Formats: sequence, C-alpha cells, structure tokens
Amino acid sequence: MKTSEDAPLHQRLGAEFLRRIESGEWPEGRPVPSESQLCAEFGISRGPVRQALAMLRREGSLVGGRGKPPVAHRATPSQPFATFLSFTQWARTIGREPGQTTIEVARRRASPEAAARLGLAEGAPVVELVRLRLLDGVPAMLERSTFVHEVGRYLFDFDPDTGSVYEELLRRDVDLHHARHTIDAVAAQPYDAELLRVAVGGPLLRVRRLTTSSRGEPLEDADDRYLPAMATFTIENTIEGRTVIGRYRTEED
Repeated sequence: MKTSEDAPLHQRLGAEFLRRIESGEWPEGRPVPSESQLCAEFGISRGPVRQALAMLRREGSLVGGRGKPPVAHRATPSQPFATFLSFTQWARTIGREPGQTTIEVARRRASPEAAARLGLAEGAPVVELVRLRLLDGVPAMLERSTFVHEVGRYLFDFDPDTGSVYEELLRRDVDLHHARHTIDAVAAQPYDAELLRVAVGGPLLRVRRLTTSSRGEPLEDADDRYLPAMATFTIENTIEGRTVIGRYRTEED
C-alpha cells in the first residue's frame, strides 16, 4: 500500500500500520495497539484511526471483531493467473524478494510421461531444470521443468540462480505463448520435504504446467510444488469468457 503525502490521513495511517505488520513490528497473531493508544501516539481523533483499521480489516491485514481487539495478520500472497508464468515477476509485484537455488540443469532422455506431454518420441533429448524458489530467502516452491531440447539448450548459457528463466527465454525470442495449468494437492515426498523444510507427507500445492508456442507446439512440461502457507492462486472470470494464460503479459512468476 503506497500513499503520497497529500493522500487522506486515514490512508497514510493505513500504510504506516501495514508497514508495522509486514515488518513484524506488530507481531502476527498479536493484538495491535488500541484506538486510544494510536490516537495518543499520532495526536489525532478516533475517526481516521478507525477508518485506517477498517481498511486493513477489509484487506485481510487485521482479523478479529465483534468486540475483540484487532489482531495483526500477514496475508498469504496470492498469485493471479495473469502473472502465473513467472515466479520472479509475481514476487516483485507483491513486494517480496524472489530468489532461487538451482539443484540441477541436465540434458536427459525424455521419460515416457514427459515425451507424451511434449509430443516427443520416447527417449528424445530434453533439458531438465530443478530449482528451489524462495520468497525473502525462505523456501516457497520446488520447481521441476522439462524443456524440449531446442528451448532448454539456452539454459546452458544462462545461470538459473541469477533470475527468471522465462525472461531469459523471451529475450532469446522463444515463442512462449500459452500455458495450461492443473492444480491439485499432493503429499510431500522425502526429497521435496527436505528441500522445502516440511514433514514427509505434509500437504503441498502442486501446479502442473504445459507451455506451448503460438502454433500450439509443446515447449515445457513443469511440476511446481508450493508450500500452502507461502502462496495461493486466484482465478478471475468475466461474463464475456475465460481468462487465457499467455505471454501477452510478461509481468511474472
């Protein structure tokens, strides 16, 4: 929440209160200062303070009510589908610092499952990428991508630890045009659990993605596994039709 100096007082107060919540100055799960305490601190009347607190309640940064004091709550970051291709850009748009640790980039023979999804002959060369994705230095998602070789070969000239793979591929004029996502829940396997620092069998949010070119040619088969506490996803529909995921917006994952 960014405000200018000439914004209404309640908006400026709301921005300051939100800063305190997100910085941990007002710890999550603890009651925030009372209206009278805030009025005394800022030397103002109750009206703007109440408006600011009500605004943060609507946004989910404060919870509680019906006579109970409001409690600080750091809302789970939500990822709109329009930014779904790029974790890096999505993190930036919500004010978080994206990061990644590359586990491996390797040229392999396509498994039967990947070959079927990518429209390749079984055993055709592909490039596999495995990365641990971070938000503010904290593990958030384990990314596994299998690229057709003519696309994935670019990764051998790029350090995936430095940022967005999609930005690099688009810079090289790779035709990343459309993506179909399938979302479900899975249990954390031992390898995933170790990297994501969760218990084996704990719930993970899995997003399987098939990325295609403008001609419908499969380019990437991906399996991303998110910690549920670190991300949620939103789908927005209009009466006119469905949202199409594509490269038309490069503000990302």
